[in-house]
Amino acid sequence: MYPDSYYAATAVGIQDHPALNGAQRADVCVIGGGFTGLSAALNLAEQGMDVVLLEAERVGFGASGRNGGMIGSGQRKDILEIEKQFGLERARQLWQFGEAAKNEIRERVEKHDIACDLQYGQLEGVHKKRYLGWAAEYADALAERYDYPHTRALDREETRELVATDDFLEGLFDSQAMVVHPLNYALGIARAAREAGVRIYENSRVTTYTRSDPATVSTANGSVDASFIVLACNGYLGKLEPRVAGKIMPINNFMVATEPLGEERAKNLIAGRFGTHDTRFVVNYFRLSEDHRLLFGGGENYRHGFPSDIAAFVRPHMLALFPQLDDVRIDYAWGGTLGVTVSRLPHVGRLEPNLFFAQGYSGHGIPTANFAGKVIAEAIAGTAARFDVFASLPIRMFPGGTLLRYPGMVLGMLYYSIIDRL
Repeated sequence: MYPDSYYAATAVGIQDHPALNGAQRADVCVIGGGFTGLSAALNLAEQGMDVVLLEAERVGFGASGRNGGMIGSGQRKDILEIEKQFGLERARQLWQFGEAAKNEIRERVEKHDIACDLQYGQLEGVHKKRYLGWAAEYADALAERYDYPHTRALDREETRELVATDDFLEGLFDSQAMVVHPLNYALGIARAAREAGVRIYENSRVTTYTRSDPATVSTANGSVDASFIVLACNGYLGKLEPRVAGKIMPINNFMVATEPLGEERAKNLIAGRFGTHDTRFVVNYFRLSEDHRLLFGGGENYRHGFPSDIAAFVRPHMLALFPQLDDVRIDYAWGGTLGVTVSRLPHVGRLEPNLFFAQGYSGHGIPTANFAGKVIAEAIAGTAARFDVFASLPIRMFPGGTLLRYPGMVLGMLYYSIIDRL
């Protein structure tokens, strides 16, 4: 079963896959049925490889099927910060990777006729006076140094015309960013992977794998011998691979879907089907659904388990931006677990010559995870240039590793939540 959410209620093309039972052989065993694993499996199958994908729950069960649906440009980390840290050449390379990630999604939607409500545009709302002027600086830099003329800075009045909140002091609009129904996109990629020959097994949680060549991947009721393993678990990694677990922090993020607002009220709230998020450290993000609901994400926690009443947890965040929705009913409320890194850059690499992994997308998972799966497939096929760029990014261990990362994160997030309010 999928967790109750607006996405699950409007899912198209759910198909049951059997659990693994007995021994299998494959060229590649992919562990995880989210965007990373599905993308890797599909790209590998298209290269002629025999692929088995093992998913602990259902395809798209985790963050891939529950997130805000935002497909942003670039990387999760501000490209100007990347430029300062790594230099212009590497920053341009990572920006182009972001563009390639968006193109991959657009092409997959068209090629496989995926009904995932793909829409264009994202607005980033500036919420602090200290950030005034950033939008114009960023838009100019993208046009001048990154050959990306698709963003424009908006003043307060222009921003207010697009999004009816008094919280935004100015904005940055990206016409080539996108939004999507994430679960339907995942289900569409799974269908494409099946048609390409990938054997998908659900309810098949991996318990162990060997550090050998070929490797043996084991579940409760079966095993797969494979020349390569792709570890694609992200925030749901748990204790499966301690060597990379301390490089990510699993955090829980929450969303709600309101009752249908009606077309007129919805358009008065947001003047289009584009995505919106703000400049807070703990980001609020929102957009309109096809049936005129507000889909709103806000609030996080840093422990195992979700709040007992997610709607009550998220509603204050929604009303802080949109007090005019005080009378609106919430029809769906859900949460999901994502993986973040200290640097907010993705963690991609290999642990053995035949064991590849990708994780830590830090809220930028739809484009980056899909692209990470693609570059891992390239590396397994013998072309590792783009993979090596990602693998060279320095990703620090969380202080205290898996033992102390949670209390450290709580203290850090408390600090940034105070900064957000000042």
